[in-house]
Amino acid sequence: MRIGYPTHNYKAHITMLSWTLTFLVIAIIAAVLGFGGIAGTAAGIAKILFVISLILLVISLLSGVIRGRSS
Repeated sequence: MRIGYPTHNYKAHITMLSWTLTFLVIAIIAAVLGFGGIAGTAAGIAKILFVISLILLVISLLSGVIRGRSS
């Protein structure tokens, strides 16, 4: 039995990671320009979105294993 990505949540993970990268880029640009408050806030949002994305990925993978689906 081969375990793969469940197709029902794959796009949600990609979307979440793209938002994480967007806020990370905003944080880096704001830090380079000297906007410390905005950089800290954007970095905090990026961290939160990354953790949420990882949690959703683990839940999705576990539900796929429990259900016995294979791609």
